[in-house]
Amino acid sequence: MEFERRRYNHSYMNIAPLVDVVFLLLLFFMLTSSLIREPAVRIKLPESKTAVTEQQRIKTVMITRQGRIFFMGREVGLNGLKEAVTEGLTGGKDTPLRIRADRDASVGLLMKVIDEVRLAGVRNFSIVTEARGN
Repeated sequence: MEFERRRYNHSYMNIAPLVDVVFLLLLFFMLTSSLIREPAVRIKLPESKTAVTEQQRIKTVMITRQGRIFFMGREVGLNGLKEAVTEGLTGGKDTPLRIRADRDASVGLLMKVIDEVRLAGVRNFSIVTEARGN
């Protein structure tokens, strides 16, 4: 007489691929979350006599409505802008530079200023704008 053997089916789920996917998602979100910039909130800062103002830390090129160009508070012409920027940026070519142009200034002049800033070797520059209130 033969007895029928009882079969044990060990059913289990292999979770190794699931763990791999979870770790990849975790790594993806950790890397991309540091690249997301939060929008700036306008606040009024407390006053201090020894505080360094933003204008002292970040160099600024300003273009007026009349086409006058200022760098760090002094007027420079378009021809002298490259030399002034090269001399004024003591922190190297990675020093941030801001370009503030009047909304009625010529776009052609703005492009010439950007060209001069690039010719000076600056790659870290931005054009400052104001947020429109609706």
